[in-house]
Amino acid sequence: MSLVARTFTLGLLATTLFACGENSSGEKNTFKDFPAVGQQLVYTPDDRLFNREAPIPPQCYTKTEQRYNPCYVCHQAYTKDTHAAYRMNKLDDAALQGTYLFSDIGMNNQWQNLFEDRQDYVNNISDSAILDYINTDNYNPLRQHLKENNWQGYLPDLAHYANPQQAFSENGLAKDGSHWVAFNYKPFPSTFWPTNGSTDDVIIRLPAAFYQHDGHDDPSIYWLNLSLLEMSIQSLDTISVPPFNEVHYQIDINGDKKFDTAVDQLVYQGYYFGDAKDQAVTPQQYPLGTEFLHSVRYVGVSEAGDIGPSTRMKELRYMKKIRSLSESEIDNRYRRERKEKVDEELPYFVNHRDQGMDNNFGWMLTGFIEDAQGSLRPQTTEETMACMGCHSAIGSTIDQTFAFGRKVTGREGWGYIDLKGMPDAPNLNSDQPEILDYLKRVGGGDEFRQNQEMQARWFNADGSLKLAEIKQADVYQLITPSPERALQLNKAYTHLVRTQRFIFGRDANWLPAENVLKTVDESIAPLNAEHRVRGWDIRLNWPSTSAQKTTQETVAR
Repeated sequence: MSLVARTFTLGLLATTLFACGENSSGEKNTFKDFPAVGQQLVYTPDDRLFNREAPIPPQCYTKTEQRYNPCYVCHQAYTKDTHAAYRMNKLDDAALQGTYLFSDIGMNNQWQNLFEDRQDYVNNISDSAILDYINTDNYNPLRQHLKENNWQGYLPDLAHYANPQQAFSENGLAKDGSHWVAFNYKPFPSTFWPTNGSTDDVIIRLPAAFYQHDGHDDPSIYWLNLSLLEMSIQSLDTISVPPFNEVHYQIDINGDKKFDTAVDQLVYQGYYFGDAKDQAVTPQQYPLGTEFLHSVRYVGVSEAGDIGPSTRMKELRYMKKIRSLSESEIDNRYRRERKEKVDEELPYFVNHRDQGMDNNFGWMLTGFIEDAQGSLRPQTTEETMACMGCHSAIGSTIDQTFAFGRKVTGREGWGYIDLKGMPDAPNLNSDQPEILDYLKRVGGGDEFRQNQEMQARWFNADGSLKLAEIKQADVYQLITPSPERALQLNKAYTHLVRTQRFIFGRDANWLPAENVLKTVDESIAPLNAEHRVRGWDIRLNWPSTSAQKTTQETVAR
């Protein structure tokens, strides 16, 4: 029996009343003093599902008025004519921008939390109370709690992860010897923009053979292998790397047919280095055993008013590559996915309990989310199902992942995520800054066009963009909220924590969404043809890098 089942044996629907109190000064300063919200809804932990179409995210129910297009960042087509570099993902689901291929169940929007009015709840939480809450560590207790409950899946093993400055060196390598590595990347539009409710980070770890040389840990070899993987995912011919001593290793990494002591350029290679030297580089696929850890956090606000990741985690997500697939196998699975969509079949994924859920493309996913008291707990089956919509089969991902393909290229991109000074780099097939392009196509700062602060900051009264201001801003300025909005978002999200109503959505809105469909009318196309986009690429053209894009011929070689 999994820990979820052991801990949450409350049946289909269970209710619990929360007590609410104030301290002697009337100041609400602890989470237990947050306003009582009546009934707590906890869904059954077994395989019974309330929403069989949980993989359809709330964003797919946006009222597009047939012209506002947030759909293109997920649903894309691959053609040689529209892509400047090779892509393994050939799902070609761009048609979903122009038609609804939902099952009968999916026609009704199950994400009821979008329509909740939480204003009164939010008004009754003080700023100091929410700051105390988001600055409290709920990561470190998780491992011990899992061990005490005989958890058989992934055990969080990165020391001090709640406080990244303590966890990682400046170059991103974990200080505790766990071989996790943090990297700097541009958040995916626009769900993970801090202005829309959450901050996050993503870290990667390769199997032991990739960070060892002759059986011993070797950081120099690890950086080469991580960089070679980056080249594979981002389709690069060359990349900048930390200085490497070719003389010591008798390895020519820059292809000049000689050995030097401090080489900082790596050319594309067919095989990895060190103890992984017998493992071939598979274009746009991670090696077997690759791990990702993704923390989703509240919007932190420093005393100076700076925005960044909070100490407290909303979620901790883990995925591991458990199966390598050939290109033909991947193609067949994409073909099956397209057929199932056309036939409006319900999605199905194998749940391995503590070990996680298989996404059908070689990855196992596990998630932890806050319980009603703010401690991290394993997700239920349905809560994990909600992760599958993005990490199984959509057209824009690279080997079912997002962040690593958006990493700041080369050695400059190793280190914990930092949006300050980051340029609004264009996508691989575009000469337009990505965020500017998104604002133009979507008509707002989020999929639902309900972020009024973004509307006032970057749009004129007539709906046109403030182009000069947008082009002068860095990514931090473009997508982080004011401290006031950050606190509102944080307070609103704790309502979901208190009620445990994650099966109805995880969006941190405090006012009911207006630009969202409750029921889909298939006779009305989501977007008219002139507003659809083909050939968008999740990867970015970063300035100030000497990287060169890999051609189809290089990949073939």
